[in-house]
Amino acid sequence: MSLAIRKFIDPAAEFVFLPRNTDWAKVDNGIVSMFPIASSAITARTCRFNSFLKKYGLTDPALILLGEIVRAADSYPNKPHRAGEGLRWIAHGFSALGLSDPEILEREFILYDACIENAGGRRQPEKASTRAGVAF
Repeated sequence: MSLAIRKFIDPAAEFVFLPRNTDWAKVDNGIVSMFPIASSAITARTCRFNSFLKKYGLTDPALILLGEIVRAADSYPNKPHRAGEGLRWIAHGFSALGLSDPEILEREFILYDACIENAGGRRQPEKASTRAGVAF
């Protein structure tokens, strides 16, 4: 998601976490892009990422595809994108590591950025890759 924000909205964006008890209506410095789930409308038809795309008018096909994957991970839609379950597993794994929110975000941004690149078809994945003698 950092790639989406920095590429399509603000190249110098800074990501700051506020305490859970923040009165979001009083935040007047910056753009609140994520907020507690209790405050957001996550349904089987939408998710925070899709709302983010809509809010900023982002229509890049790679972002739209990533939105479908994120929606599948977040909301259990009727026809989920097959990558959604994997994304859900990874997100739960990051939480289980006991990392802070900024540490999780840093790692998730790398994952989302890789998904955006792959979804954009900018690079065809190899069928098999070997590094240090280990096949992946």
